Amino acid sequence: MNIQAMMKQAQALQKDMLKIKSEIDNSEFIGENSMIKITIKGNKEISGVELKVTDNLDSEDIEMLQDMIKSAYNDAAKKVDDTTEKKMGKFGNIPGLF
Repeated sequence: MNIQAMMKQAQALQKDMLKIKSEIDNSEFIGENSMIKITIKGNKEISGVELKVTDNLDSEDIEMLQDMIKSAYNDAAKKVDDTTEKKMGKFGNIPGLF
């Protein structure tokens, strides 16, 4: 195989990878638990937060709510990582690419 063909193949591979990464970045992932639903984009930016709050909250409830927000976010972020691995894994592990 000549160098030109290898370069063309590498460019096509890069184009495919960028397309898939863009699809992931523009997808939404939802993490939720009993009181909170967080929606994040594939780049892990929060695009929505929904709270299912009941009556009055005291300080213990606020601490629990903070923990639940972290839990819901981490759930959504894990879904981003899992989807990225599933879709990008076929390209192998290329350090520094994404």
